[in-house]
Parts: sequence; C-alpha cells; structure tokens
Amino acid sequence: MRAVIALNKRTDRELKIIPNRDLLLPYAVPYFAYVGIASLSQGRIPIEINYILKIIIVPFLLYWAWKWYAPITGPKKPIGSVLYGIVFGIAGLVIWCLCMVPFMDSSSEPWTRTEFFLKLFTASLIVPVFEELFIRGYILRAAFQWDVNRQNNKIASPLNETLDHNSINEVKPGAWSLMAIGISTIAFTAGHMPVQWLAAVAYSILISILWIMRKDLLSCMVAHGTTNLTLALYVYLTGQWGFW
Repeated sequence: MRAVIALNKRTDRELKIIPNRDLLLPYAVPYFAYVGIASLSQGRIPIEINYILKIIIVPFLLYWAWKWYAPITGPKKPIGSVLYGIVFGIAGLVIWCLCMVPFMDSSSEPWTRTEFFLKLFTASLIVPVFEELFIRGYILRAAFQWDVNRQNNKIASPLNETLDHNSINEVKPGAWSLMAIGISTIAFTAGHMPVQWLAAVAYSILISILWIMRKDLLSCMVAHGTTNLTLALYVYLTGQWGFW
C-alpha cells in the first residue's frame, strides 16, 4: 500500500499537465478490452478460455497504463476507505438483488465449478479496478469539469475546453455535480445487460455517494469488489443464478 501511495505522489505533478483527451486512452483501453473479449469471444471459444484471456490481458493493460492514473487514495486514511468500502459493498449487494428480483430469470443454468471460480476471481479483483478507474476516475471527473465549463459563458466550446485544456487530475477528490453523477451513471449502466439496468443505476448512485463521502477511488474499488464477491457467494450457495 505504501509503495502505491508513494508512486502516486511522485507522478501526481506530472499527471496534472496531461489534458483529458490524452488521458482517455489509458483509462478506457482496459475497460473496452474486457468488453471486447467478452463480446467477441462469446460462443466462439469456451467460456473458461474467455475468462483466462481477461485475466491475462486486462491486468497487463492496467499495468501499462498505471503511470497515467490519478491516485486511488485520497485525503482520508486508506484503512477507513477499506472499511467503508466493505460496508457499502454489502449494502450494494442488497440493493442489487432487490432491484433484480422483478427481472430475474429463474431458468438460468448454473455455471460449472471452473467457470464459477474464474468469474469470481475476475469480478472480485479485476473488474472493480478498471471499471472504477474509468467510470468514477475518468468519466465522472471529466463530466464534472464539462459541467463547470458549460456554465461559464466565456467558454465557446465547453467540450473542447474539457478535453484539450482541462485535466481530471486537477479535480478535487470527491468533487461532484448532479450532471456528473448522471453522466457517469449512464456510462456505468450501458456496460450492463438491459435486465440489469435498474440495479446498475441504483448501484452507480450508491458508489457515487461513497466517492463523495470518502473522496477516493480506493473505497469505490473495495465496495465494488465486495459486492461482486458476496453476490457470487450468495448465488453459489442459493442457486439463484439469475442474479449473476
């Protein structure tokens, strides 16, 4: 943990001068690589190979892009963020299940043990990192800057100002606006299946509240991982595969 914090502090000054247009690629590539593997490989290769590719490729891309990321820690103690993340993650499990009940497919077939543990590993340890970096780390903060710029009548093109002259690394941790939460929630929801949209909207708002409270991405990642882990265990123990 100390090494990660030290790395973030060393690179923070350098990152501040990088405009959002240049930061989009490192933030987005791991996310779309995961989505691409999931969609292009579906039905063409065994699901086990699908997840093995995700486990190999996505962490490699995160490692490559890590030097461009803003610090995942904030002004508050990391241990507090971990604890808050666990609590919010369990709350997220409840919210997700309640929102999914009307749309759940009770006929969903169970995964094999190998498929289950590969998905469990990916959903608990990899997905929370790249998804929170992209959704809360980039989109929410860039949307916040755009929202501020569009209210400034002196700026001719708020979008160009945001992309070419602003950097998300200049955004104060925990900064937010209703527009920023709305845009990031739409982006988060778009990455889920239609039957999950209600749950995804509610869950994204919950994690946005955590971002505002803790002012860091660490708590969001822990919460996201906790929800996915507990959801997987709940599904495995109850046989309610439609939730996952």
